Amino acid sequence: MNIHAVVLAAGKGTRMKSSLYKVMHPICGKPMIKHVVETLEALSLRHLVVVVGHGAEVVKEELKNRVQYAYQPEQLGTAHAVWMSHEILGAQDGVTIVMNGDTPLVQEQTLRSLLEYHQLKQAAATVLTSIVDEPTGYGRIIRDENGDVRKIIEEKDATLGQKKVNEISTGIFCFDNQKLFSMLPMVSNENAQGEFYLPDVLGLLQEQGHLVAAFATDDPEEGNGVNDRVQLSDLEQLMRKRINDFHMRNGVTMIDPSSTYIDSDVMIGRDTVLYPGTCLFGDTQIGEGCQIGPHALVKNKSIEDYTRIQPFSAVDGSTFGERAFTGVGATTQQYGIDQH
Repeated sequence: MNIHAVVLAAGKGTRMKSSLYKVMHPICGKPMIKHVVETLEALSLRHLVVVVGHGAEVVKEELKNRVQYAYQPEQLGTAHAVWMSHEILGAQDGVTIVMNGDTPLVQEQTLRSLLEYHQLKQAAATVLTSIVDEPTGYGRIIRDENGDVRKIIEEKDATLGQKKVNEISTGIFCFDNQKLFSMLPMVSNENAQGEFYLPDVLGLLQEQGHLVAAFATDDPEEGNGVNDRVQLSDLEQLMRKRINDFHMRNGVTMIDPSSTYIDSDVMIGRDTVLYPGTCLFGDTQIGEGCQIGPHALVKNKSIEDYTRIQPFSAVDGSTFGERAFTGVGATTQQYGIDQH
């Protein structure tokens, strides 16, 4: 089966109040869009299309030729954005994942499970949903009397009753590709925003007798997106906890995970101890049995096995040899760290 993906990354992101294109804002050391693309690449896609608009050149400079690009000159809605990729995907067979470029927490296994469920149900479309306590701002999943998905209603178009629904769309969909592109030209913009909404495709598919399914993620945070700096900070914290948990489960000791900052591409060997205030950034590799900090910053550096990085150190670049001892400031004896 051919698998394709469309990543929607053309929005201005005006609520970010930034000159930086929204999907280029970094989370744990890399732009949001790069997190999304790398997750999708693990699915061995036939086509991976990123729809760009404002700031297109910045995104292209970051992703280069690892993806194909479609351009949306005017932001007329998500259905219109997907339609911009029709010259690349319109004639393709298979299934297509559609997701936003500001959802960096989505994991590979979740997308695989979505694809498997979509195939199992032989659905024309499957939406990834979440059950949340606070659904404000998200599209609500409206089901019929049989429990099947009937439509997704956007916040601005929802009635008071619909706004109480706590099952939301993550904005991540799996479509039969041919059916998707046959429906897109039929989507109307008769709504509060005057936009062409991708979720309206679901209702059109059902009108023609096709099944629309829903698959709920176990982790409701995976579908979280970013509209402003507060949400950016929230996602940074969630991803940082995920990264720290991963390293601790693989044999790294963190004295205080809440004050330990590790970028997503950092590698750490087992039995390494990270003391409070440690920051590991960029392309950094830490060997086994190292002791870092407290309050040490390591960036773009290879630290070999059994190296001690003193408290209050800042090291950037190059390589430290095995059993090295480096840094400035307080000595490790002050913090009870064994130097032998």
